[in-house]
Amino acid sequence: MKKELINYSILFLILILYLVIGNYYNLYLPCLFHKITNLYCPGCGITRALKSLVSLNFYQAFRYNNLIILLPIFIIYYLELFLDKYKIKNLNLKRYMTNKFFIVILIIVLIYGILRNIPYFAYLIPTQI
Repeated sequence: MKKELINYSILFLILILYLVIGNYYNLYLPCLFHKITNLYCPGCGITRALKSLVSLNFYQAFRYNNLIILLPIFIIYYLELFLDKYKIKNLNLKRYMTNKFFIVILIIVLIYGILRNIPYFAYLIPTQI
């Protein structure tokens, strides 16, 4: 348990370090899908959205990538798995998060990826206010 917690902590620190260094030097990894196809994938803008979340700018985070609203669902799910694995506390949320639930989320992500590349839905493209 301790080793896994250390690994998650290191991963979280690397993410924060990436966001801080990227913000300071304006150096982020580009979206290869967008560079190659000139289309927006469902994840385009997620790094900037996370950067905005760290700055507590929720509106701008939503403008960069609307799917950021799904982030709490996955945090809660993995927290539940972690707590259940080590018998710390069972919130019993897994009964709601079945395979069908995640299939619906996958379908939403795919539809979002398609819609943000249709000119009528241009407001889904990562933008700044």
